[in-house]
Amino acid sequence: MTSVARQKTRKTGEKPPAIRAERRAGGRVKSRAPGESRNIGWLYILPALLVYGAFLLWPLARGVQFSFYNWDGLGSATWAGLSNYTTTWTDPALRGSFGHLLVLIVFYSILPCCIAFVLVAAMSRTKIRGMTFFRTVLFLPQVIAMVAVAVAWQWVYSADGPVNTVLGWLHDAGLPDWRHGWLGDFTFALPAVGLVGTWVEIGLAFVLFMAGVQRIPRELYEAARMDGAGPVREFFSVTLPGLRRELAVALTLTTTMSIRNFDLIYMATGGGPGNATKVPAYEVYNRTFNTGEVGLGCAIGITMAVLLFAVTAAIGRLVEGKGE
Repeated sequence: MTSVARQKTRKTGEKPPAIRAERRAGGRVKSRAPGESRNIGWLYILPALLVYGAFLLWPLARGVQFSFYNWDGLGSATWAGLSNYTTTWTDPALRGSFGHLLVLIVFYSILPCCIAFVLVAAMSRTKIRGMTFFRTVLFLPQVIAMVAVAVAWQWVYSADGPVNTVLGWLHDAGLPDWRHGWLGDFTFALPAVGLVGTWVEIGLAFVLFMAGVQRIPRELYEAARMDGAGPVREFFSVTLPGLRRELAVALTLTTTMSIRNFDLIYMATGGGPGNATKVPAYEVYNRTFNTGEVGLGCAIGITMAVLLFAVTAAIGRLVEGKGE
């Protein structure tokens, strides 16, 4: 407010037009900034809201509706109540798919974050040439379609692929024969798919952590080293507390990727051998389009959505803290 406006306010008691209060019904007084009404902002975001509602909220609502019916997708539907949700947790195959999901969360989320932390902790103490190239190579799997990733890793895990070839050389050198049909083995198929997820997600976690490390004041590292802190103590005292927000983002994104993982499973193993690599996202497709259990498929999808919200909320509470 200018000095002239202040003098006018003192003499007349009237506020300048730019910050003049509006008296509404009921005696309330509400100040309004000059220019357009705030309600006009809804018009700007209305097209995005319409698209969001048409392609996300409406299908989600219909999915919730179908989950309470038994329907094959063609004939008439019959009311099922909560039986589809009950089947989701009582059917051994479906219950096993959620168990496989927990295993994939370890490979898709926890392992990539741990490996990225090790890389970032090492690089925060020394300067490495070609950092841009190194970062690009690690992030490259993120921009490759998962279908292409699945086809490539099918060849890597094949009988005459690189993995078995290297293991054959080790066997010729006197070590035990560790060669397997990795994607066709009941024991190793799920970990083999999980390692592909680890390879894909390391780059995302690494880029996020490297961006976070750059905003940590260098004085903290210098003070820790002056106090005699080694690499491990420096990591837990400086690096890890400074990367809490980046860790929350990385865990959220990678966990989301593991929960909605379908294309890699579909292309690499098709859920096999047997039920060894079936996950809830694959079961949504399988039950809806292969066995004609649309209601059950919708119930699995809604359960996945609730699980995703719960996991992301828990990550935010545990990593960022309650007070932030």
